[in-house]
Amino acid sequence: MQVILMEKVVNLGALGDVVKVKDGYARNFLIPQGKAKRATESNLKVFEAKRAELEKAQAEQLAQAQERGARLEGLMVQITQKAGVDGRLFGSVTNYDIVEALQKQGFEVERSQVRMPAGPIKQIGDTPITVALHTDVVANITVSVLGEA
Repeated sequence: MQVILMEKVVNLGALGDVVKVKDGYARNFLIPQGKAKRATESNLKVFEAKRAELEKAQAEQLAQAQERGARLEGLMVQITQKAGVDGRLFGSVTNYDIVEALQKQGFEVERSQVRMPAGPIKQIGDTPITVALHTDVVANITVSVLGEA
């Protein structure tokens, strides 16, 4: 299925690109989320009429994300969890715990924006984590896990 992208989509294309994707991906994700529309003649005309407005909105979102990213960059978040004598946690620190800790410090972040490539943290110590605020803006933070008896 051919679709017009209404915003930048990672690994797919930029605003206004007409791309061919699998039917299910378009029907179940791109179109319901408002990220794309079917590439018909009428939709192409409507898109071209709104193009400047959409580009301006996307530039504003990018500027906001860059500002938030600059404030988050290099931040250290401390989380206390119960741990054993050997430094292993009784449980783990997940993206939900990191979002809660960031909210206590005054930062609004979605759970899906916290990237934990190694999975949940299960050990005491400092761990670098990335927060993807926008497709082009990624902030690096450090999560310091402290153990309690």
